[in-house]
Amino acid sequence: MIRLLIFAILVLALGYGFSWLADRPGDLSLVWEGQLYQTKLIVAAAILIAIVAAAMIVWWFVRLIWTSPYSVTRYFRARKRDRGYQALSTGLIAAGAGNSLLARKMAARTRGLIRADQEPLINLLEAQAALIEGKHDEARQKFEQMANDPETRELGLRGLYLEAKRLGAHEAARQYAEKAADQAPYLPWAAQATLEYRSQAGRWDDAIKLLDQQKVAHVVDKATANRQRAVLLTARADEKLESDPTGARDDALAALKLVDDFVPAALIAAKALFREDKVRKAASTLEQVWKAQPHPEIGRAYVRARSGDSVLDRLKRAERLEAIRPNNVEALLLTAKAAMDAGDFGKARAKAEAAARIDAREGAFLLLADIEEAETGDQGRVRHWMAQALRAPRDPAWVADGFVSEKWLPLSPITGRLDAFEWKAPFGQIDGPVEEGSTVLVDAALKSLPPVRETATAAEKPSSPKVASPVADTYVMELEPAVAKPTSSASEAAPKPVPQDAEPRPFFGGAPDDPGVKDHKLEPEPKTRLKLF
Repeated sequence: MIRLLIFAILVLALGYGFSWLADRPGDLSLVWEGQLYQTKLIVAAAILIAIVAAAMIVWWFVRLIWTSPYSVTRYFRARKRDRGYQALSTGLIAAGAGNSLLARKMAARTRGLIRADQEPLINLLEAQAALIEGKHDEARQKFEQMANDPETRELGLRGLYLEAKRLGAHEAARQYAEKAADQAPYLPWAAQATLEYRSQAGRWDDAIKLLDQQKVAHVVDKATANRQRAVLLTARADEKLESDPTGARDDALAALKLVDDFVPAALIAAKALFREDKVRKAASTLEQVWKAQPHPEIGRAYVRARSGDSVLDRLKRAERLEAIRPNNVEALLLTAKAAMDAGDFGKARAKAEAAARIDAREGAFLLLADIEEAETGDQGRVRHWMAQALRAPRDPAWVADGFVSEKWLPLSPITGRLDAFEWKAPFGQIDGPVEEGSTVLVDAALKSLPPVRETATAAEKPSSPKVASPVADTYVMELEPAVAKPTSSASEAAPKPVPQDAEPRPFFGGAPDDPGVKDHKLEPEPKTRLKLF
């Protein structure tokens, strides 16, 4: 385009010059060796331009003849190189498709057309072909050659790193990753692998430094860098908590500035502040995180902030958290547990049932079972809530790569991945009922809740000699008789004790034709009103 523009400018300049000379006619005289040569000015200009053009053409022709051997050689060399690059491209595509035979063939053809020192991708093609064929030793040799070449050093280090990971040589993989990260911190795979290796070794300072380099090099975005830095600061704070509470507090609070709802950092900061007797500041920190993300561990730490508090004080603190986040499952369960510890079973039951209606999960029904055990001690009702808990989804927990941990960890113990733990249910609810009635419905569970069983006292036992039900002394009649005869007095309607010479057998579980049942005839009894709690 530039050449065309220059040519157009020259043509215009010549045209303008000739028109200018044509508008100004004149004669040109030349005396040479006594001879007078006279011509028009425009003719003289045309002859001069023709001589210059002829000289340029002659020079081009001479130069073409002089450089023709080199031009011919270059032409054939370029043709050979193009064929080599075509073979290299075909070989790389074949290697990507898994065709080792074609990849080997194209690699040999490429070597015949292009020298390996001129094109280092030939080593990559041969290494890929060796990997497809399972010749890992040959592939490692090719990767080592590429690692020694400045142009392919990064590619060779990555190949060596992957081979070391495949063999389980974690120390060698770490060395390759760190070497690549030191020379090129902008490589995401090298930086991430080195970051995880340093974290596994507990080198938190080096890991944070490397993360800062990644952020400057724009390898990771700002949000990801802040999240990972918060994880590393929290891990370092957890390590310092016993020996240096002040340093642990500073690191945890710095992590909270980066991620304001990071629960592990808030817990460590609160623990460090508790050790410094800064209960109010610790409570404020927990409240801020609770507003953003209600978490049971935050609630327990807040309720038990002061070890000398009574159960009523703990109940008030739980109710304060519930007021911050009303109608929240974690807040309701926390208040229900505190109310149960304080002996307010009515409030505990109401809060637990409300939590179960919002999220019918295992923990809500287990808490209802605990409340039932503490209030009535009725094992039938306790077993009823336990059965509902078995069919309910599991409570959230710290989960990473299928591993469930009792507490948060900075790295996954399965894969070593940084920031792998999430607060979620260990596994989802199975789609569709496994058996009839397996779906947990809170209202149905409350309706099917068995009545409270009462035990008759000795003073209430009647002294009538008539034979009554063999289980009247120990159980409350749960099933009403089909027909009840009217009685004339209360003494006749009362249950009768079993004679001393008769050997009572329990009715529950006995077949209708059980001889032990036939020996004792049951007299009709009045309807017994069932008593719910």
